[in-house]
Amino acid sequence: METTSKTSVLNDLIQINNDRVAGFEKAIADIKDENIDLKELFQSYSAQSRKNSQELSALVGAEGGDVETGTSMSGGLHRAWIDVKSLFGGNDRQSILSEAERGEDAIKKAYRDALTDEDLTGNAHEVVSRQAQAINAAHDQIKALRDAAQ
Repeated sequence: METTSKTSVLNDLIQINNDRVAGFEKAIADIKDENIDLKELFQSYSAQSRKNSQELSALVGAEGGDVETGTSMSGGLHRAWIDVKSLFGGNDRQSILSEAERGEDAIKKAYRDALTDEDLTGNAHEVVSRQAQAINAAHDQIKALRDAAQ
């Protein structure tokens, strides 16, 4: 049962990292030239989540589990909401950063929840903890940029 629970926790993190990649790629496509710095930042966070997914996939594979390759339903709903918002003019810097922070809040919570799961032990716990620190730093940077844009 432990392997199943651990695999489930890791697969949930893979999905939310995949959501994060898709969300940042959507934002990058919609960002206008005046916010070119955000494109670069979002590209680095997208790459960060790709790497996170690869590391987590390796852990799931080591457990003998099936690796999740898709995104979550809630992530798809969030991206759809971003699409609707962009149609109605939510493309200013503050709106972009507010949406990015909302996504970062979700992934931060997912990592926090994973780290409290008692089945997540050993190397898996260490990897998730290290990734969580980087996710928290990204969240804080986006929040600071959003606050500066107000």
